[in-house]
Amino acid sequence: MTALELQNYLKAHYPKENESCEWKEFKNLKHSISGAKGEDLATYISAIANMSGGHIVIGVKDGTLDIVGIGNFHDYTPETLPRRLLGVCPSLSSEGLSVEAITTTDTQQTVWIIHTPKHLPRKPVYAHNKAWQRSGDSLIELRPEREASILVEPLGKADDWSAHICVGATLENLDPEAIRLAREEYITKHPKLSEEVAQWDDQTFLNKAKLTLDSKITNSTLLLLGKAESIHLLSPAVPRITWVLKDRDGIEQGYEHFGLPLLVSAQKVHAKIRNYKYRYMADSKLFPDEIDKYDPWIIYEALHNCIAHQDYEMNGRINVVEFPDKLVFSNVGSFIPENVENVIERDAPPELYRNPFLCQAMVEINMIDTIGSGIKRIYSKLRQRFFPMPNYQIEPARVQVTIFGQILDERYSKLLATNQELSLHDVIALDRVVKNLPSDDATLKDLRDKGLIEGRKPNYHVSSHVAKQTNQQDEYMKMRGIDDEYYQAMIIKYLGKFEKAKKVDFEKLLLDKLPDILDEKQKKNKVKNILQKLRTIGIVETVGYDWILSKTKKL
Repeated sequence: MTALELQNYLKAHYPKENESCEWKEFKNLKHSISGAKGEDLATYISAIANMSGGHIVIGVKDGTLDIVGIGNFHDYTPETLPRRLLGVCPSLSSEGLSVEAITTTDTQQTVWIIHTPKHLPRKPVYAHNKAWQRSGDSLIELRPEREASILVEPLGKADDWSAHICVGATLENLDPEAIRLAREEYITKHPKLSEEVAQWDDQTFLNKAKLTLDSKITNSTLLLLGKAESIHLLSPAVPRITWVLKDRDGIEQGYEHFGLPLLVSAQKVHAKIRNYKYRYMADSKLFPDEIDKYDPWIIYEALHNCIAHQDYEMNGRINVVEFPDKLVFSNVGSFIPENVENVIERDAPPELYRNPFLCQAMVEINMIDTIGSGIKRIYSKLRQRFFPMPNYQIEPARVQVTIFGQILDERYSKLLATNQELSLHDVIALDRVVKNLPSDDATLKDLRDKGLIEGRKPNYHVSSHVAKQTNQQDEYMKMRGIDDEYYQAMIIKYLGKFEKAKKVDFEKLLLDKLPDILDEKQKKNKVKNILQKLRTIGIVETVGYDWILSKTKKL
């Protein structure tokens, strides 16, 4: 068609720019596909996909649809552009993503129409590590209400990436050592079948263990058992675990990447972790002398959960970061149960999993369970060790869990050792208080009513009753601080000697004597409150910026 005919065609089919249609000039594609955040094609793809999908017309005047044509294609073609977009737009579906190229017969100008599919259920599409949407003529970060709407969409069986047949993959793409290990774990899970398993060939075993689907290699099969050189069959997914060693200051000391097969790689990562012996407080008879820093089962459970619940369509990797006193595990993808409390408090397994086929296969070879008890068991085991509870950091597209390898607060640990009647709910709530993490008012009130904590918000701490039970009276008094009368007396004595002083002088006098639970800002507020109280009762007064003893003071 001619340039005029093409313009009329575009006006008829893509007549208006809105949340499902965009016109862009983009005469030079070199930096237009993945370039400036908020301006490049990747950002517009994210914005359109996060609504209902739509179309982007490039090679036309923005606002008029006049044909200008694409002048420099760089190295992009209608066939290669979708692959590039899948690489820079995590969670973008390949189904329905295509480029329609039209070249005018009279002016030889080329226009591309990029047909963009709607996001997959519960999978916002990202560009430059952000999810986008259209707002009027502008692009903005995805609004919380739109993101929440996407994250609660129903999942269908057809959306299970882990169950997809891996086209072109055969048994030759699987690692013999991984298959042998999978057989061993399958027998551990099903000991009554040990003699039968010995008679099965590999194909029969893979079917029985639900690692293949109708004897076909799935994405799950390759993830767990695939040869390292077969990773290209899962592209653009990046099935990789990265172990990083850092010192106390967060400075990297070493790292190593582990690819397919993930069943074997998980064991290699476990072996990298420095699980030294941890010695409890020497003066306590409540604890054993020493134990491993980390329970091996907890390490495997956290790592296997990352493998099971990773969103592989986001093309991210699993990270295990080892510090001297903690392990940090992270994977990409939303946390489907929304929060950890939902997992711990419910007595039934979750209804939905991100990778149901993969999860079932991992159950069969003894990597995880799907009765909803794995995370709860992590908490219970840490409680039995008198260690801090794990810290979960849940973001829209990332989940991180921190496992501590040492005691953070001796009062808390002695409480767990001496009070076995505490519910897991109370233990978790106390753990948050000890770590100065936010808790809802109802939970804090419950802890206060039970006599487990005291203090004023936000400076709660283990109560005197608990401190007495655990022989921590001295530390408790240090935490609570000396009575205000003592600080008032110090101020009065100071003014009696020096006659006048500024607020900063009192801060120098008192800050190191105030309770350790207060940070510097809170300590300064405490000094201010003490001075104001003394002024209210007529002991001191101000002259300009100076504080002096009141001429009418009554001591």
